[in-house]
Amino acid sequence: MDSSTSMNNQINVNFTSQSHYEISSRHPPNDDSNQPDIPLLLQSSYELCSFRVSLKWWALDHSSCLGKFVSYFTFIFLTILVPILTSLSLNTSSDPISFNKLVQLPESGLAAIGFITLSGFFRKYGLRQLLFLDGLGDDSGFVRREYTRELNKAFKSLACILLPSFFIELAHKIIFFCTVKISLPHISSSVPLNSIMFVFVLASWVYRTGVFLLVCVLFRLTCELQILRFQELHKLFEGCESDSSIIFKEHVRIRKQLWVTSHRYRFFIIGCLFTITVSQFGALLLVLASKTEKTFLNSGDLVVCSAVELSGLFLCLMEAARITHRAQGIVAIATRWHMFLTCPSALSDQQCKNWLRSEASGHHGESDSEHLSDVFSSVPQEEPSSFQTRQALVVYLRHNNGGITLYGFMLDRGSLRTLFAFQFSLVLWILSRVVVLH
Repeated sequence: MDSSTSMNNQINVNFTSQSHYEISSRHPPNDDSNQPDIPLLLQSSYELCSFRVSLKWWALDHSSCLGKFVSYFTFIFLTILVPILTSLSLNTSSDPISFNKLVQLPESGLAAIGFITLSGFFRKYGLRQLLFLDGLGDDSGFVRREYTRELNKAFKSLACILLPSFFIELAHKIIFFCTVKISLPHISSSVPLNSIMFVFVLASWVYRTGVFLLVCVLFRLTCELQILRFQELHKLFEGCESDSSIIFKEHVRIRKQLWVTSHRYRFFIIGCLFTITVSQFGALLLVLASKTEKTFLNSGDLVVCSAVELSGLFLCLMEAARITHRAQGIVAIATRWHMFLTCPSALSDQQCKNWLRSEASGHHGESDSEHLSDVFSSVPQEEPSSFQTRQALVVYLRHNNGGITLYGFMLDRGSLRTLFAFQFSLVLWILSRVVVLH
C-alpha cells in the first residue's frame, strides 16, 4: 500500500525476552485499534498455539527431527501398512462384494497427497508464512480481526465433516468386525485379532480422513484472507481521497498472493480431482457389474468414503469460486468509480443510482451481496481529475481479474459448477445402487 497510508495505519509490535509485548500506534485510537489483534500474531511466545497443538496430536509436527520421524512413521503405519494388513487378513469368502478393499486405495491416495502437500509446506514455508501472517501488519484492523475469527473456527469446519462421518464409520466397523473373521499366519486364535484390527482400522480411517480435510481447511483459510482483503479494497474506491496508485499497489499485493496460493495448492487440487474421479468411476463400474445384494455391511465403507471425498472437494472448489468471483467483481466496481469521477452529473440522477443498487444486489447473489461496498453513494461531485490514471487502472483490472487458477485454467463459478455436477452425479449413481434401507 502507499507509504502515506501505511504510516497512518502502521502497528509496531515489539516482543521482549519475557514474552511481553508493546503496541504503539501512530494514529489516534479508534474502533479497529482497540480490538485485540495479538492472539493472531503471538500469544505468550507461542505462535498459533491451537494449530501447533492440533498438528502434534495429528502427528504432523515437523518442527524437530523427532517430530518428523514420528510423523513419517505414523503416516507409513496408518496409511500403508494397516490397510494392506487389513485387506490380507479379512476372510470375506461368504461376501464376495465387500467394498472394504475397494475404498482403501482412494482413502490412502488422498491421505498421501495431503501428507506430501503438508510436508512440502512445512519444509519450505512454515506455518506463519503458509497462512500469510507475516504480511498482516499492512492490513487494517478489520482484516486482522476477521481473520482471527476464521483461524479460531478453522477446526470447526473440519469437525463438521469429520464427526458425522466418524460416527457412521464407527457403527459400520462395529458391525463389520462382529461379522467377519480375522486370521493371520503364525498368530494363535486365542489372540483377539478382531478387536486389535478394529482399533487399528478406526485409527487409520481417522488419520487418513483428517490429513485430507486439514489441507482443505488450510486452503479455505488462505482464500478467506484474500476475500477479506478484497472487501477492504472495495472501500478504497470510496471518497475523494481515493488514489489510483494506492488501489493499484493493493491489488498487485492481493494478486501476487492469489498466484502464490494457486501455485501451492495446484498439486493437491489436481491430485484430488484425479483420485476422486477415478475412484468413483471404478466403484460405479464394480457396483453395476455385481449382482450381489448391497447392504450397509458390505457397502458402508463406500458410502462414507464417497461422502468425505465429496465434502472435501466441495470445500475447496467453493472457496476457489468465491475468491475468483470477488476478483472478477472488482472490475465492475472500478468502472463505476471511474464513471462517477469522470462524469459527476451521473450522481444527480437518483433513478440511476437506484438502478445501480438493484443491479449490484442482483449480480452478486447469495452471501456475497452483504459485503459489497456502496461505492457510488460516497463519491463526491467534483470535476474529473487524473482521467488517464484511472483509465489505466480500469484497463489493468480488466486484464488482471483472475482468482485461483490451475496452470492458467480459471476456477470460476461456471467451470466449478460443471465439475461439481459431474462429480456429484457419479456419487448419486453409486448411492442409488449401493444404499439399501432395511
